[in-house]
Amino acid sequence: MTMIATAIALSFLYCFAAQAQTGAPLTLLKTVPLPGVVGGFDHFAIDLSRDILFAAAKDNHTVEAINLNTGKIDQNITGVAKPHGLAWDPETHRLYVADGKLAQLQVYEGSPLHAAGTLKLSDDADDMVYDKQNDMLYVGHGGSNAANPARVAVVDTKDFTLAANVPVAAHPEALDLDPQGQRIFANIADAAQVVVVNTKTNAIENTWKLKGASDNTPMAYDSQDQLLLIACRKPAVLLALDAMTGKEISRISTDNGADDLFYDAKLHRVYVITGSGAVDVYSITAAKHFTSLGKVRTATGAKTGLLVPSQNLLYVGIPSMGSQLAEIRVYETNAMLPR
Repeated sequence: MTMIATAIALSFLYCFAAQAQTGAPLTLLKTVPLPGVVGGFDHFAIDLSRDILFAAAKDNHTVEAINLNTGKIDQNITGVAKPHGLAWDPETHRLYVADGKLAQLQVYEGSPLHAAGTLKLSDDADDMVYDKQNDMLYVGHGGSNAANPARVAVVDTKDFTLAANVPVAAHPEALDLDPQGQRIFANIADAAQVVVVNTKTNAIENTWKLKGASDNTPMAYDSQDQLLLIACRKPAVLLALDAMTGKEISRISTDNGADDLFYDAKLHRVYVITGSGAVDVYSITAAKHFTSLGKVRTATGAKTGLLVPSQNLLYVGIPSMGSQLAEIRVYETNAMLPR
């Protein structure tokens, strides 16, 4: 009888493990409706101390401060025209907003948040990355014409001044940080380039030209494997570049319209959020190659979000389109397959 019971228990555990390994890579936990928010979203930021998710509601001309505990909007931050990039500093409790239409970087502080400063940039102020170690903020902007050349602004957040303005070939679509190597990576989509900016000198130390792929929009840096992960739209592929040389190591197909990308260091996973209405999930193997773990369907036009590894959560912004109302979908990252 004991042997039979043991066999049944082992069989149950085996089946459970098999199901865990073949299930979806993301589980929808809840949705947070955003009544009154019109259009789509660009980037997000989070205040973990208060569980406040900040959403750049670009078509609504607001930044929404969403209370994740109550599921309600705590504050509509107005006075912005087309918010794109967001950065939250947990030490100073400041929110930085890149406004593409007003061509400026704005900073908000206090409770409730109120405008505390404006720094003029140029048109299409967009994605940004915050180097908290050096209190520097890097913002991509410009590139629409000769009068507004493309640059990466280097902003000293201690006194909110422009420390440098690094010229690049075309509008910087996405940026990420290598704090140990003191480098900033920037996707220059219209030129099919990746530029590497030295944070000590604020000068470009490398320019890598992509081969057989362009319109490289989102990116993420994998410090564990020394990989630069880049999603392109022409064709729709995910690339892994050697972060020291720029050499392509791996590529795999994605859904169309990639606009956001995150790397989960705990699970060795890549999440690509696409405007076609899917989140593609990949594993990075020990050989630094991609393995598809499947995809999760979201909604057409849902192209940006935020991965919060400490919460094991991925937030995806769902735009209001037709009968679909604006909302945030909250997904749990599941440990599906071992590396």
